[in-house]
Amino acid sequence: MAFKLKSLSREPMSEINVTPFVDVMLVLLIIFMVTAPLLTVGVQVDLPESSADSLPEEQEPLTLTINSKGEIFIQESKVEYDKIIAKILAVSKNRTDTRIYVRGDKTINYGRVLEIMGMLSGSGFTKVALISEPYKER
Repeated sequence: MAFKLKSLSREPMSEINVTPFVDVMLVLLIIFMVTAPLLTVGVQVDLPESSADSLPEEQEPLTLTINSKGEIFIQESKVEYDKIIAKILAVSKNRTDTRIYVRGDKTINYGRVLEIMGMLSGSGFTKVALISEPYKER
């Protein structure tokens, strides 16, 4: 058996004691958790009243409807298939962030609805959604 005797010479310690470091970090964490909500409190102010109009809400979404005969309507006006994008761009004033709701009759081919939605998305419109009736219990 070999035993290592402690020599009297002082060698540098090669281990780092992380316990004090963890203690300090936990104390700082608690301090920041307690003080952070206090920093978000704003100054109490009584705002003046005004007769000015409020800011307008987002514009009304466009509704594209496909009836059971396959006819396409934007809002209330009938539109030819080839002119859908031009008409929507004209109505939305060339804003491709306009919300467009697509309503398709339940008897029409689902592929037709997806074709039109794909055409809208391909033209740069990013807010295209389907509209459906709420489920009615029988």
